[in-house]
Amino acid sequence: MMKERIEQALKESIKAKQDFVREFSDALIQVAERITRAFTDDRKLLLCGNGGSAADAQHIAAEFVNRFMIERPPLPAVALTTDTSILTSIGNDYSFDMIFSKQVKAIGQEGDVLLAISTSGNSANVIQAVEAAKERGIYTVGFSGGDGGRLERAVDILLTVRSKVTARVQETHIFAGHIICQMVDEMLFLAA
Repeated sequence: MMKERIEQALKESIKAKQDFVREFSDALIQVAERITRAFTDDRKLLLCGNGGSAADAQHIAAEFVNRFMIERPPLPAVALTTDTSILTSIGNDYSFDMIFSKQVKAIGQEGDVLLAISTSGNSANVIQAVEAAKERGIYTVGFSGGDGGRLERAVDILLTVRSKVTARVQETHIFAGHIICQMVDEMLFLAA
């Protein structure tokens, strides 16, 4: 019984990734090109999300700042999910909905890229971060699940996992993040 559940979860995860790649290969390339351009222009990648998506934002930022698969210089990526003093100050004094948007307003610059991650596509604080980014000329990328939620209409480009199972969506998001990291590395450091 348990082995069957494991096999079923594996099949669902593989299918989610296969379907995602079929639908969004071109978009993944476009996002990698946009991030590459930002880095080339001395701009940065900002990332945000809640819960597991916050962990994904931090994970992807770490891949850029440290290294992914090749030895290379650090790249400027900032997860807006990590500074507890900022997060709790904004949440306490204003609203949890503003924890990312105020940071975007503080450090975001025209030419940056914001990767906004929301499994439902409806996280209010993620949507507000996108709105703040757009006001500053920051290119916005969304990772979502299901039908994309409100994020679909808010971002410049949306990559959504057509699943309602949060675990499958998040597994595919980190896969997409890794693919983007690999392509950016190749565009910046391995291009002929």
